[in-house]
Amino acid sequence: MSASCSAAASPFVNLSALTFRKVTPSLLLSASSSNSDSIFLPHHSSSHTSTTLKVNPNYSTPLSTNQSQPNLTKFLKRSILSFHRILNSRSKYKTYHLTQVLGNISKMGEYQTVLSLFHKMRLSGVEVNNYTVNIAINCYCHLYHVDFGFALVGTIFKHSNLPDEVTFTTLIKGLFAQGRYSEAEKLFKKLMREKLIEPNAYTYGTVINGLCKSGNNLAAIELLSDMGKYNFEACEMLPSYSTIIDSLCKDNMVGDAMRLLPEMIEKGISPNVVTYNSLIHGLCNFGQWEKVTRLLREMLERKVSPDVHTFSILVDALCKEGMVREAEEVLKVMIQSGEVPNQVTYTTLMDGYRLRGQMDKAREIFESMVSMGLEPDVIAYNILCNGYCKNRRMDEGICLFNEMIAKGLHPNVRIYTVMIDGLCQEGFFDEAKELLVIMEECGCVPNGITYNVIVHGFLKGSQYYEALLLMEKMVRRGFSPDESTVSMLVDILQIRGQDPTILVMIQKFLPKE
Repeated sequence: MSASCSAAASPFVNLSALTFRKVTPSLLLSASSSNSDSIFLPHHSSSHTSTTLKVNPNYSTPLSTNQSQPNLTKFLKRSILSFHRILNSRSKYKTYHLTQVLGNISKMGEYQTVLSLFHKMRLSGVEVNNYTVNIAINCYCHLYHVDFGFALVGTIFKHSNLPDEVTFTTLIKGLFAQGRYSEAEKLFKKLMREKLIEPNAYTYGTVINGLCKSGNNLAAIELLSDMGKYNFEACEMLPSYSTIIDSLCKDNMVGDAMRLLPEMIEKGISPNVVTYNSLIHGLCNFGQWEKVTRLLREMLERKVSPDVHTFSILVDALCKEGMVREAEEVLKVMIQSGEVPNQVTYTTLMDGYRLRGQMDKAREIFESMVSMGLEPDVIAYNILCNGYCKNRRMDEGICLFNEMIAKGLHPNVRIYTVMIDGLCQEGFFDEAKELLVIMEECGCVPNGITYNVIVHGFLKGSQYYEALLLMEKMVRRGFSPDESTVSMLVDILQIRGQDPTILVMIQKFLPKE
């Protein structure tokens, strides 16, 4: 049976013959600045620059035309047409209207488009203002090119203006996003020391967030203390407190995070659901249920309603403790309180039941999710396929695999590995090998776990020669036998004695120690 992906069908598993039909690639495959001598340009090495623009994953992209959104594509086209119409007009307010258009396109996440239009705007001799330049700087920062953003600061000076808080805060954020933490901190301190910008909570918050993400909680706390000198509003201080509390909890410093809670309340800063969620998550990770209960009571007393994230944290923590029934009760309370569970909530509970081997309950939660109008994603299918295969209910796992493909979802390496493992467990070695080929030809590259799983399965099933060929392929791909595979080879050698194929595998692939 050929494993080509060129056929028009999908790799459905035929239950009667356990053969795989093919997947089409379309179904499975996912997928200019002026120089400035400004004193604000930080020192950098050439390793920080690149001629290829890349999207920075540390920035969130609200919308993208790459996500097959026809309405958005139309809006982008209309915006570009509007830009050119304004550019060629005789409007007295050309700069204002063009800046508006650039801002709208930037909000779509089309940063390279914005920069291209910004360049056209300058070439046409249209005057740019701080707002226009700040938009362009922001786009460069989103594309990993903060140095180009610094170069644009010179454009502001050329128009007899001065960079403002937004300009510098955007550049600081760009430096942090590129991992240039010390440069970001130095720039901020210079701005404060020389009073080049007015102290504001937004800039402080940006630096605190960057310091926390770089693991420097102590410096972030010092900066938070420094904010107290400027009499910022409570609502302006809240995000910085929440950021530090979240960072401390993620670094397992929950005690320090808890000490900040009464401090902020004493200063008249009311914690919100984000603040409480971070603390609850941190306490759940340490199994401190009494403190979790107290925090939940405090939330309600302060009129802070738990949100979907609060309930999801509780469900996840209970499932990890093996308290799946209690987690399901939390889900019921969540629905009764008017909060709609999301995919994360449901899949977490499903996984809790899977870990306990209660696949019927896991499937029940899956069906509840569907009945609530939520479309199961790859993670949900992976949980069920994994559970069914591990519990030797291969036919149900295959049905779900088929269902996932029929819905146009793309199996990932984990699901393929789970299915290959299940097929090997049931003795369907030809089908397991076939699925490995299909997986590769459809663009999902097997990893070391995949190869070890199939080799282990073939060894367990006494398919020694085929296991040898698979091991050779695995090593050619740069992977090595793991501890489990090595242990099985040694055990087989002890049982079968001088089996030539096993000896070849041991000589070729095991460490020579």
